[in-house]
Amino acid sequence: MSNQSNYVAGVDIGGTNLRVGVVQGLQLVYEKRTHADFATLCKTHAPAIAWQKIIEITSHALKEAILAYPQITAVGIGFPGFIDPANGLVAQSPNLPGLRDVDLAQDLSSAIGLPVIVENDALAAAYGEFRLNKNETESLIYLGLGTGVGGGLIHAGKPFSGQHGVAMEVGHIIIDPIEKNPQARLCGCGNYGCMEQYASASGVVVSYESASGKQASADAIANFAHAGDKHALQAYRLAGASLAQALAHILKVVDVPQVVIGGGMSQAWPLMQAAFEERLEADLIPVLRHKVSIKISDAGDQAGIIGAALLAEMSLA
Repeated sequence: MSNQSNYVAGVDIGGTNLRVGVVQGLQLVYEKRTHADFATLCKTHAPAIAWQKIIEITSHALKEAILAYPQITAVGIGFPGFIDPANGLVAQSPNLPGLRDVDLAQDLSSAIGLPVIVENDALAAAYGEFRLNKNETESLIYLGLGTGVGGGLIHAGKPFSGQHGVAMEVGHIIIDPIEKNPQARLCGCGNYGCMEQYASASGVVVSYESASGKQASADAIANFAHAGDKHALQAYRLAGASLAQALAHILKVVDVPQVVIGGGMSQAWPLMQAAFEERLEADLIPVLRHKVSIKISDAGDQAGIIGAALLAEMSLA
């Protein structure tokens, strides 16, 4: 931001967590995290009730930030769903089922009294990574590993959302077609065999339970894997290979010099890395091998907050 006195709020809404931050320049000067299991909320309540609760919880968290930083001029939201660029509506959110054509920007703006913009959460994180790693590259792909798998593209320094707001919905690339595997997993988007059903935190949970018969969180499964549990190791290897399988196809279409991998599950990257690299090497066309930089984000999960805030200021400039 050119004006260092500007304060903008950034919000990263996930399936299980809500993160609210205040950004000045490229610095995160305030951050609060809330466990807000919006995915379960949407699965257990009628859409109208779930949406009302999402607005209440998010606006409450934002009001706390505004109380701490009354200089905030705008709010940017990174939301896990398909954002229609024509009207800003959340058209659908596969990981928050039941939500269709909801006006997050207007509903939140009415609740907090500030201008709000909404962007896909992975695209917001991609822009955050781009700005935090300034001068490193003008184009990059971001892959966010969380409850699902999101993707964002920065091309020539600008975020690219596509004509219909669904560019880089990489988690829904089908890698395990039901025609070849009747046991392919059903995705929230309605298709079977989507990459995020294997490469996300929720995918790891399903893989582990299928192999071991036991239920555990992705974090717990990572701990089991570090202790040598074969089923846990297998679940993370499948996640790494599935991510690489999809990425190889993406890179054949979108030729960028760098891929940044972030999101909460990227903390378990050592468990995925070998299978990822082996599959990527096998599936990439030879001309691209060893030419694309794969970087694990060093911004933690702050890139989404920062990127959402920067996009808000940019849109309101």
